[in-house]
Amino acid sequence: MKYKISLFLLFVFVLNSCQNEDEKRRAENEKEAKKNEVIFNKINKSWSFIDEPINEISEQKVNSWIEWRDFLNELRDKPRKTIGAFQKKSAAISKKAMALNTNIPPEFNIPQIRSRISILITKVRMMDLFIHLNQIPSEKVTFLIGEINKELVSLERQMDVVNVKSKIPKEEGEEDFLRMLDTARAIPNETTAPIPGKNIDPNTPKVE
Repeated sequence: MKYKISLFLLFVFVLNSCQNEDEKRRAENEKEAKKNEVIFNKINKSWSFIDEPINEISEQKVNSWIEWRDFLNELRDKPRKTIGAFQKKSAAISKKAMALNTNIPPEFNIPQIRSRISILITKVRMMDLFIHLNQIPSEKVTFLIGEINKELVSLERQMDVVNVKSKIPKEEGEEDFLRMLDTARAIPNETTAPIPGKNIDPNTPKVE
């Protein structure tokens, strides 16, 4: 009889412990779900990129620069419903951003444009890194969304500057002058050979 009572009490204790663990686990899951909901809402509210060209030259490049067009199209489609959808979209944007380094139009393949593309890629990849962390720092993700938009504007304005400068007529003779400078830079510096001195006869009469 005592054995049965002890066994019954042990069973009640184990059952009670399991119920406590379940309640604790359920409370933690609810807490995590609420936290993820807050993160999702913050990112969802801030997820807005400049996906349309801001000037004429940028719009023209949408037709001829495939990587630029694909990147803007990727920015245009906003994910829905879950944080996982935002993570997937972020990875896709990062991939399209890195492709901007290839097939840059000749007129834009200059340091001023390439440096802005590099900065844009860096910030996109940082956003992708943060949004894939186990504990997502939503403040950093939303901040980087704003930074990416700033870099997009900076890049498109620089495109416009390059286009405007290319239309400024050069003064007469300027191109020839620039070619001469390039040629001069291309000629290696050579040490001038010393002119050998002549042996002068000390008895030679001098003309006064």
